[in-house]
Amino acid sequence: MVKKLVGSLGVAAALGALAIAGEARAAVTVIGGGQAEACSRAAIAGKSDARFDQLCTDALETEVLSPRDRAGTYVNRGVFKLRRLKFDDAVHDFDLAVGTKPDLGEAYVNRGAAAVGAHRYAQGLADLNRAIALGLDEPAKAYYNRALAYEGLDDMKAAYFDYQKAVELSPDWPPPREQLTRFTVTHR
Repeated sequence: MVKKLVGSLGVAAALGALAIAGEARAAVTVIGGGQAEACSRAAIAGKSDARFDQLCTDALETEVLSPRDRAGTYVNRGVFKLRRLKFDDAVHDFDLAVGTKPDLGEAYVNRGAAAVGAHRYAQGLADLNRAIALGLDEPAKAYYNRALAYEGLDDMKAAYFDYQKAVELSPDWPPPREQLTRFTVTHR
């Protein structure tokens, strides 16, 4: 049975949700003390103030970090920028993370979210697919952002199924459930 999906609101409403759904960004846990760990804790806590960018920068410039922790610190600094909707600046950090550790899924999910936020949906989709393929600590965020990318590309059916997958993976996380309320499913 084929389902026809119709979004009851425009894609602008969904993309507006991207701007306010800070939870759709994936921070990276860095342990071991020091500024890199403090940067990580702030990113995980949802902070966005520019002063946290400097904390991460100081860690990158002064601490001896493993490649994973260096890439994670780039991701976390990019997350702060992403939360302030500084998409190009955030992408630069995510590019540095990918260059440091190309198999870190969180770098791709965040770079994809930044592309979606900047209305570069196809580019975002490529990064989000890569993030899902690599694996993530919080895959629901990748599916949620990929759903937003699909909506931007007017593929409402794929968007619907990715919102559903995000709900399946993280049933207590409200944003994907809220997005699903905009859809009407009809059977042919």
